[in-house]
Amino acid sequence: MEVSRCIRSFSEQQRCEIVELNIQVDHVHLLAMVPPKVSISDYVGTIKGRSAIRVFNKFRKLKDKPYWGNKFWARGYCVDTVGLDAEMIRKYVKFQEKKEKVMEERDLFNK
Repeated sequence: MEVSRCIRSFSEQQRCEIVELNIQVDHVHLLAMVPPKVSISDYVGTIKGRSAIRVFNKFRKLKDKPYWGNKFWARGYCVDTVGLDAEMIRKYVKFQEKKEKVMEERDLFNK
């Protein structure tokens, strides 16, 4: 998947280590170790900006979709620091896709 390659490549360039990465259709969960010299806003800005450029250049038809508004990522993002609960958060990110699929299937059958 192109988004995964972008995130991994740009993270490596900034000397950031990806601990877990889970890409959904409409959002991304990322647990990364970011060195103190790298600002979080610069890191996320680089990931979002450069991956959007690369994806739109590689898949030019995406820009033809009116619902995209020529934007690949949403405007904001959520960041939190991890301390003692690092293992719990790593598991959350890793298994989030499976959990969401189960919830979607449950919603589908309850309609």
